[in-house]
Amino acid sequence: MARAPRPRHITLGGRAAVALTVEEYEQLIASRRQIGGQSARVRVLAQRARQAAQLLDDLEALIAAHRAGCPGHAHPAPTDRAEDGTTPKTPSDDDPSRCLCGDVESLLRTHRETVS
Repeated sequence: MARAPRPRHITLGGRAAVALTVEEYEQLIASRRQIGGQSARVRVLAQRARQAAQLLDDLEALIAAHRAGCPGHAHPAPTDRAEDGTTPKTPSDDDPSRCLCGDVESLLRTHRETVS
């Protein structure tokens, strides 16, 4: 890692200023470009996170609207998780009386809990 430059304070035309060598100035400009690039990536990631959260909200609303007419909700999906904490232990295929929307709802709830 490069050493931290020690600014040289000067007075130029009666105003306080800092003098940098050409190398220090180039390092400063390179650092500004890197920070600008990182800032842009953070903005993109934040936008994607907002979009993903909105998608989850929309899915939850869709499932809630569908739930009333779903015969599979007589046997709701389990809320228990596999040992790794990622997926429900029993998929819908194992129990034909269960429905996909219950499994999706359980999966959404699982992922919401890990994020919050």
